[in-house]
This record gives sequence, structure tokens and C-alpha cells, in this order.
Amino acid sequence: MERKRKDRDGGVMGSLAELFDLPADIIAGLPRLEMIGGRQLYLERHTGLLSYSDRQIDANTAAGVLRVRGERLTLMAMTSEELRIGGRIDAVEWVGAET
Repeated sequence: MERKRKDRDGGVMGSLAELFDLPADIIAGLPRLEMIGGRQLYLERHTGLLSYSDRQIDANTAAGVLRVRGERLTLMAMTSEELRIGGRIDAVEWVGAET
């Protein structure tokens, strides 16, 4: 009975993360977000930008599209897996994410 509960709660990835004492988000390749007030957003594990303007930035991730809306949005830094967005951030939402 316990095994079924573990499978339902975290599945194989959750079991691996627990076995090796690693965060489940890293094992599953899920994106990690960090916001600093309403002025900066840091995103790890993105797979590219889909659209970019000073009012909206859409970033592709394994979990769906992350849409950031605001004013005077800029890409402060970007690498192949990380990006930092600056400006006045009004909204952050998942578009087309699996539930």
C-alpha cells in the first residue's frame, strides 16, 4: 500500500530524488523561478524565447510556456538555460502547462 502512495505522489522521479537526496525539480528537469519583488525574474532551465517585447516575454520550458507581462521589460542576462528579466513585472503565468 505504501508503494502505491509513493508512486502517486512522486512517481519514479520522486523516488530517485529521495534515494539520491536530490531536489525532485532537478531530476525531472522542471524550470525554477525566482522573483525579486516585482522588478526581476530569474528562470532556470528554459528552452528558448518564443516572443519578446517591452510588455511581454514568452519563454519555453519543459512545463509549458512561461509568460511574463509588465512594462519596460528587458533581458538583463541570458544563457542557453538561464535568463533574468528586469522591468516592472505585473503578471507571471503558465500558458499551455500540463496540470
